[in-house]
Order: sequence, then C-alpha cells, then structure tokens
Amino acid sequence: MEKSLLKEIILEQKEVIDKKDKGIERNALFLIKKYLKMPHIVVIAGIRRVGKSTLLVQLIRSFYKDKCYYFNFEDERLLDFFSKDFNLLYESFLELFGEKKVFFFDEIQNIKGWENFVRRMQDRGFKFFITGSNASLLSKELGTKLTGRYILCELYPFSFDEFLRFNKYEFKENFLLKTVERGKLNKLFNEYLKQGGMPEYLNYKNSEILKKMYEDILYRDIVTRYEIKEVKSLRELSLYYLSNLANLFSYNKLKSLLKLGSVNTVSSYTDYLENSFLIFTTSLYSYSLKKQFVANKKVYCIDNNLANSISFRFSKDVGKFLENLVFIELKRRGKEIYYYRTENNLEIDFAIRKGRKLELLIQVAQSLNNIETKEREVKALIKALKELKLKKGLILTENEDGEIKIDNKIIIIKSIYKWLLEDKSKK
Repeated sequence: MEKSLLKEIILEQKEVIDKKDKGIERNALFLIKKYLKMPHIVVIAGIRRVGKSTLLVQLIRSFYKDKCYYFNFEDERLLDFFSKDFNLLYESFLELFGEKKVFFFDEIQNIKGWENFVRRMQDRGFKFFITGSNASLLSKELGTKLTGRYILCELYPFSFDEFLRFNKYEFKENFLLKTVERGKLNKLFNEYLKQGGMPEYLNYKNSEILKKMYEDILYRDIVTRYEIKEVKSLRELSLYYLSNLANLFSYNKLKSLLKLGSVNTVSSYTDYLENSFLIFTTSLYSYSLKKQFVANKKVYCIDNNLANSISFRFSKDVGKFLENLVFIELKRRGKEIYYYRTENNLEIDFAIRKGRKLELLIQVAQSLNNIETKEREVKALIKALKELKLKKGLILTENEDGEIKIDNKIIIIKSIYKWLLEDKSKK
C-alpha cells in the first residue's frame, strides 16, 4: 500500500463518518458505556447493515469526538492491504491527526492477521473498538491471539423499543395501563412484526435493500471467502431455511431434498450461513448429549422482513414469524435457547437454560381464542413442566393476557409486545 492512498482513504472516510446521521441511540450504546475505561478490546459483531458503523459513530460522538482514529476496511481500494500495512496506516494517522490512543476499526475481519497489530498496540495502552460481520473469522482470531483481552457485543436489528423510538413514539411504563396507548402499541407491534428491525430498510421502505444485503451475504461473505463451487446448492439451502422459519430440519433429509453431495456439505453450508448471522439453529434440550446431538434442529432468521422478502410467506405463517421474533429477542437478551419434546412427543418452542439448570419454558401462539389451540398449548406446557420439575411456564400470544393454574403449575399468558417492553422497564 502507498501511504498517499491510505491518507486519501482516511480523509474520505472521516468526511463520511463526520456527516453520517447519528440515528436513534442503540440500546447497545449503554451496554458498551461500562467498558470504556477497561483496557479490553470491544468487539461489535452482527449481520451486514445492522447498524454497526452507526453504533461506532454514536460511540465516537458521545465519548471520544476528536480523540480517536476511524478506519473502515470494507473499501475496494484496500485489496492490496495486508497485515504488514497496519504500521503504515498508523503512521498515516499520526501524520494527519497527531497522536491519539483510541482506534475504531470497521469490518476488520477482511484483513488476515489483524489481531497481531491489535494485540501489540493494546499492550502499549491503546483502546480498540472493532466490528465484524463474520462470527467464525472473528472468533478464530480472537480465540488465538486475544483470549481474555476482549469483550464481545452482538448487535441485532432494532428491538421493539428501538423501533418505537425510530417511529418517534416514546414509551412510558404506565402506557401498558392505558387502553388508548395499548391500542397504539399493538398497532406498532404489528408493523414491527412485518417490517422487522433492519435500520436501512426502515429508513427507505424498499425491499430491494434487503435483497441486496442477502446477495452480499451469500456472495461476498460466503461464496468468495469459503471458495464455494456449488453456489446453486448454497442458494437453495438458504432459501429453504428462510422459507421454513421455526421448523425442524435434519441434515440427512436436506442432503436428499437438495441433492447435495454429503451431510458434511449441508452442515458446512449451514455453519457458513450462521457465521454470517443470517440464520440461527437450536438443538433439542435433553439430559443425553447423544440424543441432543442426533435430534433434528430448528431454524430461525435474524430478521422477519429479510426472511419474508426472500421467501414471500408472511401471510401464511404469522405464527412462525411471531416465534421467530421471540427467538431473536431471546438471543438479544443473551439467553441459551433450546426446544423441548415431552415423552409423548409434544413440542415446546423454547427451553431457556441458565447455567446447568432450565430457567423457563415458553410457548408462542398467534391466539388462544380457539379452544383446541389453547388446550394443545396448555397440555404440552403442563406435561413439560412436570417432566422437568418446573413450576411456571409462559405462553406468548399476539394480544392476550391471563393466568392458568393446573396441578400446582402456573402458566402465564402474555401479549408479546408487553413482554418485549417489560424487559425495557426492568432495565
């Protein structure tokens, strides 16, 4: 790399970042605030276009202003940038802005060996905030050179309360007690369920943004990086997953259905899709690790609208999209998530584990107005609570609340939008 080109890129990126809209303050900003005085590297990971760069802007303007360096490695002019060029980059920063002690690096996983420079500079007292959109590449480098030196913050699409603030609706706790406000919140929740939480889409309401993002994930994050030859097979697998939210799958059946070469190919492609934060999979909760390992898995997507834009299934599968939304919120809250099957094969959507013990069982249903649906959901939950020796379960619905007591077990029924906002109230 030539220093003159690096300086040109630095100055251009600074101009862009200085003019960038700060957007609504992300909840993650307040989480990261407590790490500012710690020497640890703050790693912000998440899917493309989820707002990582905007979060860096918020951090810079809130806490650092002119006391830091910023550089985005996702620039086509950096094809010849290698790990040895980090020193040249630092020299360029020094010549342009003088000495500063904080680096903000965007999409750093694009540069092989980046962790060596970061570790060396951290040893010299420099603070780093870095972002990345590939979990595997980040974890590999963080795990080898930077063990114990970093704090990971995963950034997800807008939560419901962030979506409300984006729509200029300032939620207050007592609103849940007011009929008119509950009506407004329910309306906004239905919009959130369909529109998802990807900031750029919400700004422009153009589904082509989500489709372009999806193509970038497949081709730039997966095909190019992993040198995939069977691109058609990868596309078919990703489309299958996005069209089957909250459904069970097995690698063997997918191998036959999509005519892929082997189970290992299906497993590897699934890992690549997960590493890009496009999809997530959950396993069966079982005391037997062998049973847990061989059982079918369930699949979810990072964003409802992204899945719908690719697969066009929303009107048919509202219940599945509700379950997907609840899953992503549980991930956002840092929960360890499984599904569960009772001895008589009744399925529980979510079994939440904390440490070595189960913490909570959750069922998601669009509505319990239908007597058969209510009986089915309650029967499954009561059976599971007995088997797992838990006292309470939770059923989340579109717009119902209540409580059921059976055989010394308590089932709480709660509107999903209230459940989403209760977590905000506790914080």
